[in-house]
Amino acid sequence: MGDVRWRRVASQIGRSVAVWAVSTLTMLLLAGLLPDFRLRSADGGSATDIAVTAALGAGAFGLLSALVWPRLVRLLLLVPALVLGLLVFFLNGGLLWLALWLNPVERGSAAPETAVVVAAVMSAVASATGAALAVRDDDAYRRRLYRLADRRRRATGPAPATPGTVFLQLDGVGHDVLVDAVRRGLMPTVARWLGTVPDPTDGAAPGTAGGTAGGAASGTAGGADPGTAGGAAPVPAPGARPTHRLIPWRTDWSSQTGATQLAVLHGSNHDVPAFRWYEKERREVMVCNRPTSAAELERRAAAHAGHPGLLADDGASRGNLFGGGADQQALVLSIATRRRAPGTRSRAGYFAYFSDPANAVRTALSFVAEVGREIVQSTRARCSGQRPRVSRGGLYPLVRAFATVVQRDVVVAAVTGDLLAGRTSVYADLVAYDEVAHHSGPRGRDTAKVLERLDRALALIENVAEHAPRPYRIVVLSDHGQSPGETFRSRYGLTLGDLVRAGCGLPVPRRARRTHSGAEARAAVRAALRRPVEEGVEQYRPTRRDEPIVLASGNLGLVSFPDVPRRMSKEEIDARYPALLPTLANHPGIGFLLVRSERHGGVVLGAHGAEVPLDRLDDDPGPLAAFGPGAADVVRRTHSFPHTADIMVNSFHDPATGEVHAFEEQIGSHGGLGGAQSRPFLLSPLTLTPPVPEGAELRGAEEVHRVLRRWLAEAGGTASPAAPGREHAA
Repeated sequence: MGDVRWRRVASQIGRSVAVWAVSTLTMLLLAGLLPDFRLRSADGGSATDIAVTAALGAGAFGLLSALVWPRLVRLLLLVPALVLGLLVFFLNGGLLWLALWLNPVERGSAAPETAVVVAAVMSAVASATGAALAVRDDDAYRRRLYRLADRRRRATGPAPATPGTVFLQLDGVGHDVLVDAVRRGLMPTVARWLGTVPDPTDGAAPGTAGGTAGGAASGTAGGADPGTAGGAAPVPAPGARPTHRLIPWRTDWSSQTGATQLAVLHGSNHDVPAFRWYEKERREVMVCNRPTSAAELERRAAAHAGHPGLLADDGASRGNLFGGGADQQALVLSIATRRRAPGTRSRAGYFAYFSDPANAVRTALSFVAEVGREIVQSTRARCSGQRPRVSRGGLYPLVRAFATVVQRDVVVAAVTGDLLAGRTSVYADLVAYDEVAHHSGPRGRDTAKVLERLDRALALIENVAEHAPRPYRIVVLSDHGQSPGETFRSRYGLTLGDLVRAGCGLPVPRRARRTHSGAEARAAVRAALRRPVEEGVEQYRPTRRDEPIVLASGNLGLVSFPDVPRRMSKEEIDARYPALLPTLANHPGIGFLLVRSERHGGVVLGAHGAEVPLDRLDDDPGPLAAFGPGAADVVRRTHSFPHTADIMVNSFHDPATGEVHAFEEQIGSHGGLGGAQSRPFLLSPLTLTPPVPEGAELRGAEEVHRVLRRWLAEAGGTASPAAPGREHAA
């Protein structure tokens, strides 16, 4: 045992010396190439003095990176995460300056911008050298992974023998998009799990759109054939044994991360009608990705479900909107506004990752490269006249780089640390695809590259799980899909807010009056601007305080009248604004409306005077026919929520193409009904029981939560009883 320990110590010393030597040579080479970087004084020096200066400088830089860098990163937790990657370069340059100043032989010098370059190159070279030396050493590789979780593992003690479970959420990746990516060879790890190979007859090369925008099957709310994508299924690999099963599931009406993840992690998304909505009694707009709103939603969900969450038994929540009751939380939005224990700080994951200077430099370089990639891709789309298209300027390149690089790297590192610490359950969200698809479209060259990188992240986590102190089952799922389509504003020349204001007789921007939309849209807008009123009815003149609040959640719009403390009925709206509901219902870009009715309880309104009570939708779906057989159930459930808006507006949906018109500036959208957005996936190991009986459909995020709790209970991984099942309200 002692001999093994000494061999490990000798091996570590040998690697450290090798890294030091390579760093010294790198510093000498950079000093020869860069005119503003000197390792000697102005009057010169011998070759020996220069070499010693380089060696001492490289050693000092390495020690400062190991000792000072973690403390600098802890201070950086006060800095917004978006600028953290850019500060890495300047702080690394500052460490290099300090290393040269501390040199006892001869103090070198470097211009500020040169110091940044030299420090970045040396950190990258040292990281690459250390990794290359450890490639053939399994023990070194294992120790390198264990460093990510060393602090947490010491606190938790030995891991139990029962299997743990890691849930990886690929945000926004629809079922059909995943199947298509597997078929085209973009996701070899997932293909291996499913026992399939790329389709040799598929003419779409990786990085191209490949197939239709979703097909008619994608356009339904629940009737598509599982395992298909645009009419083609993955090709089984001869002799391969699949390890996972893949099924689609159907979201609620609010097909967005806030509603889905709240239900999956906490068991309830009751009274979450959209991504953002107005609560009259509090006079507050709730937004799912706002920290204060997320904290309140988490509190409400736990109270409604009757248990703390999916991860309450030795769980970890990483990169999510909500904590799921986990003891270990990092990069979780709902805890961002309140003080917690050190292990549950929102930004603790950043410190754990960026305390390694090699990680910091690698991620910072990737961040800059991703910003450049977005600028090139957006320029190419603009120059080629790509349609549909939305603006991708301003801060968006930085936002995209944060989502696709920084968030991914930090969350994956946190998950690997949790696996090596032996956590019972881990839930992590990777948001890269969702962010890119909003601005580039759900299918295309840009999103194809993101899917490839997500697959590599899955492969890394699978590799780390093999070194974990307990066996792990990897479950991959998505919270929703994305539906393509031109935005409502781009298609019709006005926003939903403009149309609502017109219907209420309020002033509208000049561009709305000059809309270049089709004849039907122009006629509807002109009718609203003239505001026809029944003879003998007193005309209501709204004040500024009475003006409607119009909010958008993808292709789902919400209209609320803040001066009325209750949810207004159709009869009240018609009396106050006679043109509003007909204008909205008859607009070609709107699929249907949901309003409360004093006579019928609730009604769905559509074009040409269509009006169907909720309790008759099963016999006569009316405007919901294009949205599939499950649409009536989710609309009725949303109608039962206390904070459903006065008018719920769902955009037009084309079942043939799967396209919708987002009320936000997104050409890949989700949040309402229509198309692939309502059809995410669940990929689970065959060692787990089937999610639903054969031939049945998995419906709603609350049902997904019950499936995941069942899987944890099967392995003895949860002590909290599952909440009783709740059927959708009729």
